[in-house]
Amino acid sequence: MEVDPGAGLHYLDSASTTFPKPPEVLQAMVDFATAAGVTPGRATYDLGLVAQSMVDRCRKAVCQLFHGPRPEQVAFGHNATDALNLVILGRLWRGGHVVTTRLEHNSVLRPIAHAVDDHGARATLVPFDGRGYVDPDAIRKAIEKDTRLVVVSHASNVLGTVQPVAEIGAVCRAAGVPLCLDAAQSAGVVPIDMQAMGVDIVAFTGHKGLLGPTGTGGLCIGAGVELALTRAGGTGVRSADRRHPEEYPLRLEYGTPNTIGLAGLARGLALIEQEGGVAAIHAREMALAEELWRALTETDGVTPYCAETLTDRTPVFAFNFDGLDPAEAGARLDVDFDVACRTGLHCAPLVHESLGTAPAGSLRLGVGPLTTRADVVAGAAAIRALAAEARRR
Repeated sequence: MEVDPGAGLHYLDSASTTFPKPPEVLQAMVDFATAAGVTPGRATYDLGLVAQSMVDRCRKAVCQLFHGPRPEQVAFGHNATDALNLVILGRLWRGGHVVTTRLEHNSVLRPIAHAVDDHGARATLVPFDGRGYVDPDAIRKAIEKDTRLVVVSHASNVLGTVQPVAEIGAVCRAAGVPLCLDAAQSAGVVPIDMQAMGVDIVAFTGHKGLLGPTGTGGLCIGAGVELALTRAGGTGVRSADRRHPEEYPLRLEYGTPNTIGLAGLARGLALIEQEGGVAAIHAREMALAEELWRALTETDGVTPYCAETLTDRTPVFAFNFDGLDPAEAGARLDVDFDVACRTGLHCAPLVHESLGTAPAGSLRLGVGPLTTRADVVAGAAAIRALAAEARRR
């Protein structure tokens, strides 16, 4: 998966998206669009069957990746945000109680806010500790008689901390409440086993750790999980029926799918296997990330957040320079050091409220499967140099 993102650029924003995309993924999209880019599931001519076969293969690969119950329980959509909207509003369409955490991205927080404001739902937000982790017992205490869903971010998009999902899953199973995992940051980054972890729903995006293009993602849904229909539309089957089909995956798929994107996603999933699987990729990424971690934790004038160790986390780090606004610091890293990073609230305002970094937020660096040794060395050197300059002010 060797690529050249452009002379001089050190891309350390993989928590936003994988860039550049592997050439194999791009070629798979071109090949599909050229040879069989027709609508799947509607036509019985040969190319329509070829297109449907590709979608089916991608569905099966996602199911295997997450150890889901069966491929038909995988429903494709636009991204994790789209998927989480379907889950949250599908469970809270007529009210009820939801448990989530203060680690969440707005893709969880905003649908919940709409469910509360528009549908009479109630929400409990569990805090995280000073290390960036949620206590499963706090989830247990937050569950009520009418709790209809627990939603947890598997890996924080700000802090990189990976939550104790198996323990949280055991709590939810004991209470009879479905657990939805926001895997936007963890799918393809750390292993996910729905059965072993007690996870009922995985919401994933395709353009981060799964190496696919933007506009891909969806849900892997456990057996027996019910989500109310909150949308309806064309499926290409049973067109005379007035109502949308009830069975998965059609229940949560609407209109013509992003087949070109799914062709790229399917190739990305195959690349993960070729590279030794998710665990092997994670080990390599964390080995690379150690260079950045040492720069952040050992440099005077730099404040990293919830990064005491490299265990139970993804290679994503939030930090600030003493005396420098994060937006200014991010611009300096870009202009002066050719290091691309993310600044601000990272669509997770409650994390920054809890850290005391709101409203300016922080900087964030993220290592991904296409990150090189040269990228992390350049990033570490830039951190040390900018911190030294700030100290001289």
